[in-house]
Amino acid sequence: MPATGLTRRRFLGAGAAALSAAAWSRASGANGKLRLASVGVGGKGWSDLTGVAASPHVAVAALCDLDGRDPHMGRAATKFPAAKRFTDWRKLLDQPKEFDAVTVSTPDHMHAPVALPAMALGKHVFCQKPLTHTVHEARQLRLAAKTSGVVTQMGNQIQSHEAYRTATKLVRGGVIGKVREVHSWQAGGMRWLTVDDRPAGADPVPDTLRGWDEWLGVAPARPFKEKIYHDWNWRAWQDFSNGQLGDFGCHILDPVFTALGLAAPLTVRGESSPLNREVWYKWSVVSYEFPGTPLTAGKTLPLTWYDGDGKLPPRDRLGLAEGVKLPGAGSLFVGEKGSLLLPHVGMPRLLPDEAFKEVKVEKVPSVDHYVSWADACRGEGKTTSHFDYAGPLTEAVLLGTVAIRVPGETLKWDAAALKVTNSAKADGLLRKPYRKGWEPAWVG
Repeated sequence: MPATGLTRRRFLGAGAAALSAAAWSRASGANGKLRLASVGVGGKGWSDLTGVAASPHVAVAALCDLDGRDPHMGRAATKFPAAKRFTDWRKLLDQPKEFDAVTVSTPDHMHAPVALPAMALGKHVFCQKPLTHTVHEARQLRLAAKTSGVVTQMGNQIQSHEAYRTATKLVRGGVIGKVREVHSWQAGGMRWLTVDDRPAGADPVPDTLRGWDEWLGVAPARPFKEKIYHDWNWRAWQDFSNGQLGDFGCHILDPVFTALGLAAPLTVRGESSPLNREVWYKWSVVSYEFPGTPLTAGKTLPLTWYDGDGKLPPRDRLGLAEGVKLPGAGSLFVGEKGSLLLPHVGMPRLLPDEAFKEVKVEKVPSVDHYVSWADACRGEGKTTSHFDYAGPLTEAVLLGTVAIRVPGETLKWDAAALKVTNSAKADGLLRKPYRKGWEPAWVG
């Protein structure tokens, strides 16, 4: 039995009820306020919560977090004293009449287990990036959103920033011509990578963390260790996260997807520093090949991802003038007429400078990624990172994390069948086992 009590049959049978619930919540939002529940209210969860709550049409109805300290439940409860408080998201979902929409801001491994039953109940969902922990889960969230008819948004909020919106417009407008290749990178340090393997022993679970077993959720049981997993360093661990690529790929690759109209890759190949079963790598290079689009120069588009402390694309592959400095994170679109350099959260630059000195770049204004989701939940406008878009983007990103674990193999991807066709090992990494009693209920 899944942890929420939602069997597969109940999930599939929830479709009609979910549709009516979605319609009901839109009507409710139009006449009153959208009632928001937030699962995970510390760290990124805090900005997700306050970002959505910034809408005058939103009322925070429920808060859920296992950590009672000020940076988590303590701070959120102080700011939203009227909200009901929960330490277990399953008990929150057992009270579906109390809220209309939910933000899911947990560690990666719990995104799908929380979001799937919420959508089955007809609740609109805003879920942090990467959308899920596995490729299979990403497909499931996309299907669940379609089945339930709810309004969804992934938390790659920089998509709505003027920098990414402006860059997308320039590329789509043909300013640099058709694109030959793309290089994307995140060369920052991984502050959460503090150890090379699982430490021995166990530490007492602090009184403020109300349930280590619940924090682990679907992941295999392991002892609590102070400052190793909760509340930030979980990003280092394969059982909980997707490493640097998972952390930043859905941000940095997002304008590449939107600008060029990319979908599923044809192949993916990965390499990295030595990798054990526990922690993620210290650097990686992932090479994708995508089908060409009307905006690309060839029948296929090569896209290469680089990450790790100081890991930048090789200069000799970029065709840039010697004085052009690469930002610590971003993308370079190499076109037939020139290149577009897009820093992560920075305005785009057309290169070479002299070739584009007469081009006037008009900024595309930012929109509020959070409020636009709340508005769409109320029937006003639409989201841009809905799961029908965010699902395929996440699948591509997580295929990179699969390729890293089978280094040197060029994996052939059949998106329609959700299958790696030439590697049984890689194909097995599209899914994962779930701890007994915590198994999610799948759409189909």
